[in-house]
Amino acid sequence: MTDTPDPEKLKALEAKIKAAKAAIEPAPRRESKYEKASLAWRMVLELVIGMAMGMGIGFGLDSLFGTLPIFLILFSLLGFGAGIRVMMRTADEVQRQKVARSTKD
Repeated sequence: MTDTPDPEKLKALEAKIKAAKAAIEPAPRRESKYEKASLAWRMVLELVIGMAMGMGIGFGLDSLFGTLPIFLILFSLLGFGAGIRVMMRTADEVQRQKVARSTKD
């Protein structure tokens, strides 16, 4: 009796292992055709909501104190800055996800 394995059985076993690994691995992720448009709308909404909140707070304070344009302008600019900051944070998050996907593949 010899201790050498049968090459045909080894090849069959390797084929079964490859098939099992291929069945377990998820399919590569494809970008949806709407994914980029969804991201763009998300960023636009973040900017608009930031500005609207700033304008609302500014208008409320102006109505409360009777100084109509001062707080409205100030908080509109602050809301715009906050919207830009949130947009940049979202862009950074998307970039990190993209890098993680590319290093994973």
